Amino acid sequence: MNILIVDDEPLALDRLERLLGSLGYVNVVRASSAAEALELARSRPFDIAFLDISMSQMDGIELGYALRYDHEKLAIVYQTAHENHALSAFDVGAVDYLLKPYSAEQLSRAIERVQAKSSPRELRLIAKTGENHLLLTPGEILYVKADLAETILRSAEGFAYYPKKISDLELLLEPHGFLRVHRSYLINLNRIRGMETVDQSRIRFTFEGIKEYVDSSKEGAKQFRNRFK
Repeated sequence: MNILIVDDEPLALDRLERLLGSLGYVNVVRASSAAEALELARSRPFDIAFLDISMSQMDGIELGYALRYDHEKLAIVYQTAHENHALSAFDVGAVDYLLKPYSAEQLSRAIERVQAKSSPRELRLIAKTGENHLLLTPGEILYVKADLAETILRSAEGFAYYPKKISDLELLLEPHGFLRVHRSYLINLNRIRGMETVDQSRIRFTFEGIKEYVDSSKEGAKQFRNRFK
């Protein structure tokens, strides 16, 4: 895996390169400015670019747009000390957003998300509805509800039972855009129609094509906001 790391602080570059090395990633190229990063990207292919946001001349958001314009398949991960750029980062199409100082474990999870997105599995879930069965792709599932040792999958076809715990489905569906917003609910972020705040600290999610809604827990709302703020 070829990795480009961009930061105008040498110590930050040193630390990121060291963390990547500890995870076994050695094909790492450094750039200390956006201009240098663009020049490097023209001369060789990269799989992932780790971009700082607060840089002089051209910031990381502008750089992200410039890199994606010429290299559509390049995965971008932002790493920054500032929380307030996350929405702009995801507008660029970033796979993840790491807040400094992040750990090697957080860095490893970001790379795993990149790999899952670039090589999605052909996942199908066979769920039971009455005497019949549904063969569902992740994109067809609106939300998942825990039901003792099983789960209920909600799709446009209705409700269907799947014989796994919600914790198992959380691991299985996370690479496909699902987020745990409550101990009993996983939601498909790609199928959300609307959101509203409930009791000042929770979020009510509505979905495409159905009337039901899912209310997050306080912690689930925090997880959602941290991902998309």
